[in-house]
Amino acid sequence: MQIVRTVIWVLLLVGLLLFSIANWDPTVTVRIWQGIVVDTKIPAIVIVSFAIGFVPMWLYHRASKWRLQRKIQSLENAARTTAATPVAKHNSDDEVATDHRATETPLQSSSDDGYTGVSARPGHYGEDDTRA
Repeated sequence: MQIVRTVIWVLLLVGLLLFSIANWDPTVTVRIWQGIVVDTKIPAIVIVSFAIGFVPMWLYHRASKWRLQRKIQSLENAARTTAATPVAKHNSDDEVATDHRATETPLQSSSDDGYTGVSARPGHYGEDDTRA
């Protein structure tokens, strides 16, 4: 991608050079305000016009790229910190469930045998299940 950018800039500069050589002789009078008149060459007007249009957009682009890079770095650091932080072990022996029904899943029953007649995995049938 860098080579494409370099080729475009070189072509732009070669075109500007050829334009400047072809249009150097005529002098143009530019009236800026009521009392300010400037005699200048056409290539100077073209270069200044290009700079007036290009530089603000280039600065805006660089500022937004810088801001987004900072945001990406911040998110990467947060993800890296989260990944490096050890997770505390959960001891299930310390905690006693007071309500057995609160820990049930919809496929489990509260009976002692644990059989619901419904397969826990869709498409798989147990020994007692039959296809309808």
